[in-house]
Amino acid sequence: MSRTPRTTGTSKAHDPELTHRLTRRGMLGVAAGTTAAAILGAAAAPATAATAGTEATASAAGRGRPVLPPGRLGIQLYSLRDKVSTLGFAPVFAELEKYGYDEVEFAGYTQGSAGPITLAQLKRLARNHGLNPIGSHVGYYSSDPNAYTFAQNLTKVLDDAQALGLKHIGTAAGPFRYGSTVDAWKRAAEDFNTYGAAARARGMKFYQHNHSEEFSFATDNPKVRLYDVLLAETDPDLVFLEMDIFWAYSGQFRFSKRPDGTPAPFEPLDYVLKQPHRYPLFHVKDGESDPANQYGYRMTDVGDGDIDYQRFISAVTRLRGERLAHHWQAEHDNPTESFTFARRSSKHLHSLREKC
Repeated sequence: MSRTPRTTGTSKAHDPELTHRLTRRGMLGVAAGTTAAAILGAAAAPATAATAGTEATASAAGRGRPVLPPGRLGIQLYSLRDKVSTLGFAPVFAELEKYGYDEVEFAGYTQGSAGPITLAQLKRLARNHGLNPIGSHVGYYSSDPNAYTFAQNLTKVLDDAQALGLKHIGTAAGPFRYGSTVDAWKRAAEDFNTYGAAARARGMKFYQHNHSEEFSFATDNPKVRLYDVLLAETDPDLVFLEMDIFWAYSGQFRFSKRPDGTPAPFEPLDYVLKQPHRYPLFHVKDGESDPANQYGYRMTDVGDGDIDYQRFISAVTRLRGERLAHHWQAEHDNPTESFTFARRSSKHLHSLREKC
């Protein structure tokens, strides 16, 4: 149910899964250390058991603690859909392992993969490359009663997520199913609460991934930002958010004024700092500022743009008890060369250091 009436009309201190992945990386590091060093460079080596002293060493050297928490760098596989469709998952996962990734987020379980693959095989393949399947994007609703969406096939969606061992299952669809009014978003919040309760019963978290339009204003009350309705009307114990940081700053560019022109500034980071527990996942996507572009930015590889990820990630992970509570997924909707994007994004994020 919606949290207000509609008007008429996992321990952070001990993570066994993380410990297992880092230990395995340490063992592999002896054999693959030369390759990894060549790809990432000494300053950007991934945080593993073999480099468990990285944070202390960096601090002692005066460079500051790595901004990126160990074991928490993932990638949204949509960014690599061209490689998955032509090469298959195995070569893609092998590359991601070399680049220092810890996790993967799915956007479908085939993505046109070269050759058939079962969920059990996909799970095993990811784990064999030290990659934790952390989440997946699934459609919200469809007019097709047989569609693979939360609204049409909730049980199947959750069965598949459970088979993959996912801890998060969500949608990148906006809550516009019933329209753009306050009541329409309250109805969508009811849907999300239902999916969240069903996911929690399976030991998972349901989440919604934003684009810029979520930060627009209700058509029936232009003083109300729709994203605020979503936050207020969803149960914080059932519905979580994956902030796409690029699209959030695009939303800031587009919707810092109401339709009548009155100022309505907001800072995406503030949403997270006020309710960090609601944001277990992030999309780390970069962009060059471009006021001539309707979205305010031109998408780039992570590290080539103007979004200050040193500031953003540090602000979140410095919160008490929050350093290992979040998962950071690199993404680019249409990279020029997807393996290059994945490699360069990992290198940049691993190179970031907190300011002393």
